[in-house]
Amino acid sequence: MALSRVASSSPSNILKPISSYLSLRRRSVSSSSTEPLTVETSLPFTAHRCDAPSRAVETSGAELFSFFRDMALMRRMEIAADSLYKAKLIRGFCHLYDGQEAVAVGMEAAITRKDCVITAYRDHCTFLSRGGSLIEVFAELMGRRDGCSKGKGGSMHFYRKEGGFYGGHGIVGAQVPLGCGLAFAQKYSKDENVTFSMYGDGAANQGQLFEALNISALWDLPSILVCENNHYGMGTAEWRAAKSPAYYKRGDYVPGLKVDGMDTLAVKQACKFAKEFALKNGPIILEMDTYRYHGHSMSDPGSTYRTRDEISGVRQERDPIERVRKLLLVHDISTEKELKDIEKEARKEVDEVIAKAKESQMP
Repeated sequence: MALSRVASSSPSNILKPISSYLSLRRRSVSSSSTEPLTVETSLPFTAHRCDAPSRAVETSGAELFSFFRDMALMRRMEIAADSLYKAKLIRGFCHLYDGQEAVAVGMEAAITRKDCVITAYRDHCTFLSRGGSLIEVFAELMGRRDGCSKGKGGSMHFYRKEGGFYGGHGIVGAQVPLGCGLAFAQKYSKDENVTFSMYGDGAANQGQLFEALNISALWDLPSILVCENNHYGMGTAEWRAAKSPAYYKRGDYVPGLKVDGMDTLAVKQACKFAKEFALKNGPIILEMDTYRYHGHSMSDPGSTYRTRDEISGVRQERDPIERVRKLLLVHDISTEKELKDIEKEARKEVDEVIAKAKESQMP
């Protein structure tokens, strides 16, 4: 491997066992139950210039079941997009989100559709979490009229204003100043909502990010910057690109929080905390420690700058879907068969939607 330091220099928490997630009280709960259930996050939060939220997260059988269903559908959607791209039914750039689903699902569980979300080009699952439909996803990916951007945006330019989702942006880091502008509009309107501006570790060194953060802090805007740190900006490991890869501290005068981005409940807790904080105090940075299974884009095999053992190790130890599966089983919320049936249904639903999307007209 060209970068022999990757395995040894990657943060130790790239690999954290699923078993550490299960230090919780065992009791039977129905998959439709809204009865409160308290679960401890897999790792403690690490805070910068603020108090860390509690590791004890309140959830329910119904919520955990919905997490599993939503992430299973997202995972299947992205795997199908891989196949469509290889069949040349999706053209151009295509960046897949499999492995990072906990960020989209956990964040959505903590906010409302009146809150705004803006992201970069790895946007399919975020669009889905904001209320988008599978037909809009696949039609847009294939450049068809039924797509969320009428077939004219493609993979990188999903958009759903009615769901508070403002893209889908192809220029690295450019969405962050736009997100701070959305936060300015929210403060000006006094509507008590916040904006989550999402970016990757590869965009974390962009000058425009710091300019936008500075004015957000000056004006105490309800702006939450979310760094989805999947540890590789394109093919460059974080330690090769950033002198200080502690991205949650990079705001200096702006508070920050490091979060296990493979833990849906930790993401939910952090986003709930960040929303309350930003409405009272102004901007905050959340660093989501996550991982992508695919390469940077479909043109990147994803195995030249990291080992296959590293990828399979994360799948085995930190996979967000498997973590929720463990919770559902350990609390007797679902059976293994029920969960496998959900995955089969997700596959069927995706296949049916793809067939419909292929029939959609060109723009």
